[in-house]
Amino acid sequence: MNIKQAKEYIKNAVNLYLKKDEFGEYRVPVVRQRPIFLLGAPGIGKTAIMEQIAQEMGIALVSYSMTHHTRQSALGLPFITKKNYGGQKFSVSEYTMSEIIASVYDAMEESGIKEGILFLDEINCVSETLAPSMLQFLQYKVFGRHRVPEGWVIVTAGNPPEYNKSVREFDVVTMDRLKVLEVEPEYRIWKEYAMDRQIHNAIINYLDLKKDHFYCMEMTTKGRSYVTARGWEDLSEILYLYEDESLTVDEALIGQYLRNEKVVKEFCAYYDLYRKYKKDYHIEEILSGNASVQAISRAKEAPFDERLSLLGMLLDKALADMKDCMERLTYLSDLKVSLKAIGNSAGKTYPDQIMERMEKQAEGRKKLLQNLQAASALSDLDKKKHRRVIGFLDECRKELYVSGCASGEEAFTFLKERYGERLGRAKKESIRIQQELHALFGFVQEAFGEGNEMLILVTELTVNSFGAQFLAAFGSPDYQRYNEALMLSERKEDIKTQIAELSLV
Repeated sequence: MNIKQAKEYIKNAVNLYLKKDEFGEYRVPVVRQRPIFLLGAPGIGKTAIMEQIAQEMGIALVSYSMTHHTRQSALGLPFITKKNYGGQKFSVSEYTMSEIIASVYDAMEESGIKEGILFLDEINCVSETLAPSMLQFLQYKVFGRHRVPEGWVIVTAGNPPEYNKSVREFDVVTMDRLKVLEVEPEYRIWKEYAMDRQIHNAIINYLDLKKDHFYCMEMTTKGRSYVTARGWEDLSEILYLYEDESLTVDEALIGQYLRNEKVVKEFCAYYDLYRKYKKDYHIEEILSGNASVQAISRAKEAPFDERLSLLGMLLDKALADMKDCMERLTYLSDLKVSLKAIGNSAGKTYPDQIMERMEKQAEGRKKLLQNLQAASALSDLDKKKHRRVIGFLDECRKELYVSGCASGEEAFTFLKERYGERLGRAKKESIRIQQELHALFGFVQEAFGEGNEMLILVTELTVNSFGAQFLAAFGSPDYQRYNEALMLSERKEDIKTQIAELSLV
C-alpha cells in the first residue's frame, strides 16, 4: 500500500481503539489492541503521517527511536525496597519507571490531553538485551512493572532488513501480535502532500518528468546509492533559503541531500534551466494579465518539458496566493469568534474591561498553543492561525489603550473597525487572485489551446486542497468552463461535492 492508505488504516485503528462503551470503558481491551507495525523503506514519510494523524485527531503524540535504548533505559533501573509477607520483612527488587513511559505521563501533564499515540520508530532494531521484553510490551503495553496509560495507542515502524544492517527479524510469536502495514513509495501520493506543503516547484516539475527519480535505492561500486522523499523535502527547504540569500546552487549542495550521482547531475541541470525559464518568461507579468507577445510566442513553440516547467511556475505562484488567502480567511473566521466573546454586553462595560477580556482571550490562545505543542498535536497551519489571532489581540489592545475611547461600546466599535480593515484587505486580495486566475487561464488558452496543458491546469487546481477551497469560496468562471469542456465528467460530481464541503466562508 502507499503512505496515504497506511495513514487512513492507522487513523481508523486509533479511532476504534479509543472508542468507549456506555460505561466509559474502551471497547477493545488492551490485550486485543494490536500495535500497528508500519514497515517500509526509509524516508517515505512514516514519521510525518504520525504527526498528521495526531494533529487531525486532536490527540497527543510521543515519539521515540528504539535504536539507542538499552534494557535499562526502556525498562527502568532496579532498586531494592522492603516488603512484608506473612509477617516477615523481605528485600525485593523493583524498577524505576521507564524513560519511555515517563515521557507519556510528561506529555499528559504538560498538555492536559489524556489520549494519544506512542510511536516507536526502528522497533525492529532494538538491542539484543531488550528484545525479550518487547513481546510483553507489544501485547500488554508494559515495560517492566509500568504500564502505558489507558487511552494511548502504540504504533511502531521499521525498515526492511535490506535497508538496515541492524534490523532483527521478528519471530512469528511477535509478528502475530502486530497489525502489519507494508508501505511502498509512490510519487503520485507524495505529490499531493508536496503541493500542499509548497515543496519547491523545480522539484515537483522535475519529478513530473522523471518519476523514476522520486525514490531509488541501489548498490554501486562506491557503495549504496539512494534518493528518498525525505531527501527531496529537505532539499526544497535549502533551495528556498539559497534563493533568498542569492547563493549558488550546485551539484555539491544537491549531493548532500540526494545520494545518487545521476539524479544529482540531472536535477542540477534542470534547476539551472528552471531558473532561466523563470527569468525569461516573467511570471509576474503573465499572472497580472500582461504577458508579452514574445512570451506567448516562445511558449507556443516550446517543447513539452519547457511547457510543463512554465505551467508549474505559474501554478506555483497562483496556488501560493490562494493558500495565503485561505489561511487569512480561516484566521479571520476564528478571530470573529473571539471578538464576539469580547463584545458580549460591551455597552455595559468600560474600555478597561474590554482590554481585560482581550488579554484573557490572548492568554487562553497562548496556553492552547503550549498544550498542543507539548502534545506534538499542533499543525503548522493551526500554529500560524493562533499566532495571528494572538497578534491581532495584542496589537489592538495596545492601540485601544491610547485611543481615548470613553465607553466599552466605543472600545468594541474600535475593535470591529480594525477587524473590518483586515477583512476588507482579505476580500481585495481574493478579487486580485480571481483576476490572476483569469489571466492564467487566458495565457494557457492562447499559448497551448485546450490540450494537455489545460488539462493539467484544471486538474492541479482541483486536487490541491487550497485551490479547491478558494474555488469553493469565490468561484472561477474560467475553471468551470474548462472543467466542463475538458470532459472531466466522470469526476465532476465528486469534485463539486468535495469543493462544497471545503467552503470556509
